[in-house]
Amino acid sequence: MPDASSPLTLFSVVIPARDEEASLPPTLRSIYAKFLREEIPHEIIVVDDGSKDHTWAVLQSLREEIPTLVPIQNPGPHGFGRAIVHGFGHLRGDAVVVMMADASDSPADAVRYWRLLGEGYECVFGSRFVRGGRVVDYPRVKLFVNRLANLFIRVLFRHGLNDTTNAFKAYRRHVIEGCRPFLAPHFNLTVELPLKAIVRGYTWALTPISWENRKHGVAKLKIKEMGSRYFFICMYVWLEKYFSRGDYRRK
Repeated sequence: MPDASSPLTLFSVVIPARDEEASLPPTLRSIYAKFLREEIPHEIIVVDDGSKDHTWAVLQSLREEIPTLVPIQNPGPHGFGRAIVHGFGHLRGDAVVVMMADASDSPADAVRYWRLLGEGYECVFGSRFVRGGRVVDYPRVKLFVNRLANLFIRVLFRHGLNDTTNAFKAYRRHVIEGCRPFLAPHFNLTVELPLKAIVRGYTWALTPISWENRKHGVAKLKIKEMGSRYFFICMYVWLEKYFSRGDYRRK
């Protein structure tokens, strides 16, 4: 098992993108500018997940402006979770953060993740719903469903995390490898990753983060489609926690 206290050398950002031609330019410029100011060695891997618009052309046009940008295409099958896992297969960093293409996640919070990982934590989980956290223009119905889902997960796993469903989290690379294989092909990967990391015994830190609703494009998460998929993944990891006899815990 890699030493969690070993110094980090490269921060990989993985961004799944499907039909995000309008959102990507400001999102990528903001991340690149912030990381450059903070002198964080990094790469920005954007996974075009079968876009029907000009997402791929936009990414190609940004490569000269953003030299750390690494555009790749997921040949399929497609899905939010599959795009992220495809990105994991191309990362060169010893730590990785998953961020959204729509600029809802703050680059300043990603910098804080990097610092906490550098202190020796193996995972950093952000929460929008702890003291210091902030949400801007969160749709009321989605917010209500979000809080119910996270309460259910928190009671089920008794892990003390109140924003498990948020995709914006960071991990040392060995945690990603230690959580394979990944089953979730869609947004339920955002639950599978942190729950497996916790259940398998990796250390984690919690920090407040901010979230702002997208300014361009259409949200890809469909609540009606995802309920059963989230439930399946939660129960799968719950069974691992209580019935696997530690077979999958870190060695």
